[in-house]
Amino acid sequence: MTRYVMSIDLRRCVGCQTCTAACKNANATPPGVQWRRVLDLETGEFPDVRRSFLPTACMHCAEPPCAEVCPTEATQKRRDGLVTIDYDVCIGCANCVMACPYEARSIVHEPRFAYGDQPIASEAIRFDPSRISVATKCTFCKERIDAAAASGRIPGRDPEVTPACVNSCISGAMVFGDIDDPDSPVSRLLAKTQHFHMHEELGTGPSVYYIWDHP
Repeated sequence: MTRYVMSIDLRRCVGCQTCTAACKNANATPPGVQWRRVLDLETGEFPDVRRSFLPTACMHCAEPPCAEVCPTEATQKRRDGLVTIDYDVCIGCANCVMACPYEARSIVHEPRFAYGDQPIASEAIRFDPSRISVATKCTFCKERIDAAAASGRIPGRDPEVTPACVNSCISGAMVFGDIDDPDSPVSRLLAKTQHFHMHEELGTGPSVYYIWDHP
């Protein structure tokens, strides 16, 4: 079996938000919609205060609550662990938006452009009408992953078939790959580090692992 996961080393993330920009460029999301966000957090009490950065997106859960509430089954979990949305089947009811504990989904009901009502040239080329009035979210750049099988490349090792956010990370905080392959970079990294899931208590089984100094 194959299950694609992402690890994010919070000790290395510098909050540059390059992953956010890379995601927006790769997926042509409209203004106001960010599939990849970086939260800026302060923890501790003065004078022992620490600033940390927390990248968030769709967690591609093993038990996705968004799929459970979808009346049309537009949201599905693939055998490789990716949670996908069929835009042709989604009716934009927003049940999944409310059910997602990670605030990872967005719905845009009319076209949005950076400068007024008309798209600039690059926006016009990349505008996707199938994303209007449907739920959208991070896909782990599934088109790249799907291309891996045809090209013989390996996601997480070959940049061409690895999510754009991982490729862009200047500090090497993000790693992607098949957790069922013990020799994959992400498996080897998780085997020797301490990590946790966001909202682990909910039992959603996220595919995003956060690496930290302590449990």
